[in-house]
Amino acid sequence: MASVVCTLRDHQDDINWCAFSAKLLATCSGDKTLRIYNAEDFSELPFSPLKGHSYSVHCCCFSPCGQFLISCSTDATTLVWSMVTGGIEAVLEHPDRSPVRICALSPNAAHLVSGASDGTLAVWDFHSKRLSRTGGVRDTTMVACSFSPCSQMFMTGSTYGDLRLWDLHLNQLLAKKDAHDLGVSCCSFAPSILSGNQVVQFHLASCGQDCHLKIWVINKFTSGGFDMVLLHTLTGQTAPVFCCAYSSDGQLLVSGSVDKSIKVYDANNAVLLHTLNHHDRYVTACAFHPTAPLIATGSMDKTVNICLLEDGCRGGKSLPGKATAGRSKLLVADWSEGDVSEWLVEEGLQGLVDKFKANNIDGTELLSLTKETLASELGIESVGLRGKLLRKVEELKSGSICSGVPDEFLCPITRELMREPVIAADGYSYERQAIENWIHTKNRSSPMTNLPLLTTLLTPNHTLKMAISRWKTSQ
Repeated sequence: MASVVCTLRDHQDDINWCAFSAKLLATCSGDKTLRIYNAEDFSELPFSPLKGHSYSVHCCCFSPCGQFLISCSTDATTLVWSMVTGGIEAVLEHPDRSPVRICALSPNAAHLVSGASDGTLAVWDFHSKRLSRTGGVRDTTMVACSFSPCSQMFMTGSTYGDLRLWDLHLNQLLAKKDAHDLGVSCCSFAPSILSGNQVVQFHLASCGQDCHLKIWVINKFTSGGFDMVLLHTLTGQTAPVFCCAYSSDGQLLVSGSVDKSIKVYDANNAVLLHTLNHHDRYVTACAFHPTAPLIATGSMDKTVNICLLEDGCRGGKSLPGKATAGRSKLLVADWSEGDVSEWLVEEGLQGLVDKFKANNIDGTELLSLTKETLASELGIESVGLRGKLLRKVEELKSGSICSGVPDEFLCPITRELMREPVIAADGYSYERQAIENWIHTKNRSSPMTNLPLLTTLLTPNHTLKMAISRWKTSQ
């Protein structure tokens, strides 16, 4: 089942976009404002609403660490907001003052792309907030943009109906014309990267005015070439599809339509799992929470609905930060296999649920896990993932959060607070020395995915370094 657990009615005009970070939900509207909510209880933050745009706000997205929010508007600006104070950190004016319809931040927080009504694209260095490149396609409107999980390229969609893949220098890598008849509405890369047989593979979802939701495979060959193949066409909605988004684990795909419905699919098998009909007008926005089984949907009825997937989809039922009543009264050693699965989801480890179920891991066995058993018996090859899991188990044993350090500030390899965070080609941030040693000894594989790194280039993560510095100062 899937059900609405909360309805937000604060905007005075159409909802255009919604976005989750680990702790916050952001929504933007034709009423020129953005509203920010606590993602645990959906109370509005004291500094909300954000009022900095002079016209409709079309899109918004969080930085990976959740410290910043980016928004764009018909007023031809892209704004960077602090999620600590609610203040404006930067105002980025689009070239030729064209209305900005879409914005996207790379997973490594190094680059920001804005797309405008005149077909132009602007690539910004996010750290310095300076314009790096401009380009695009004439006589169309850019309405969709999504970065690949490696942060090295991005896809755009336009009212022409075409999908185009670009590198960071705005070189066009491939173009799929007439991907959607009458125009593209939205596109979203799946978070995972697949590799094998000298091919690196990405999945992309796109939707459009043709009433279709499509899943594509994008292949990058060792020769440097690309191709794009249609994998599935989903026809569950009967009117133009305005929005689509992948879950953070890539297992689910959601879409919203002019027919007022929201559809949730098994992304791997293109099977419809849920249909929601809780909006009174067109559904224009959708987003998954990064760790909890929650979806936010926005509509022209001026509301945002928070929906809970209750049937074990993504492994559990729990809201962020909330243990179920039954499990909270038990000692960890008394947990059932189901209790362990719910805990994994709450801790952002939902990718391990199926493996733990297959090995019948209950509370007692959870507490006895070691690096050796995780690698040999459960087959968890990722050192970063094993380290994160064992740290969470130690927190259970001690009954408190280990040193109170936010998880995103810890290096996935060493599990220590990062001093010089850098972003690798897999999109994850690591302590520089740790990832350099890893690359030297592990033949260019990702510590988090075990897939080959497309490049050994490491980019300093200045945004994360500043966030860590702020956190240390506040302690």
